Amino acid sequence: MMSNRNTPFVTVDMIIEVSGGIIIIERRNPPYGWALPGGFVDVGESLEDAARREAKEETNLDLEDLCQMHTYSDPKRDPRFHTVSTVFTARGLGKAQSGDDAKNLKIVGHEELLKIDYAFDHKQVVKDYLRLRESREKSSTK
Repeated sequence: MMSNRNTPFVTVDMIIEVSGGIIIIERRNPPYGWALPGGFVDVGESLEDAARREAKEETNLDLEDLCQMHTYSDPKRDPRFHTVSTVFTARGLGKAQSGDDAKNLKIVGHEELLKIDYAFDHKQVVKDYLRLRESREKSSTK
């Protein structure tokens, strides 16, 4: 990827819900560390198609009930260059296994998610997800 551009890169990240929690990946490439699955949107590709492709490449999972959660655009969110990422939530279908630029993956229970150090701004993304999840649970019990 070139770093001297006049426009930000468009990316997607996914919060993939599975039995036991959500999937996080260990990055094979810099910046190293744990992160949500995701990647760059290809030219001619929709955000939704990019999310499905990246999920399949990095986790071997298909996505069900894909839903946009939020778009993150802080120019400092990625140490390499300016990216704008739309985060999706979805349920994962299939057998999870790491692939592409995911060195490893694990399922993390909701109560453990904030105990992990993440690459990028993914800790903030996870906090926002947990807050949204909690507010949905409260409204569904009313």
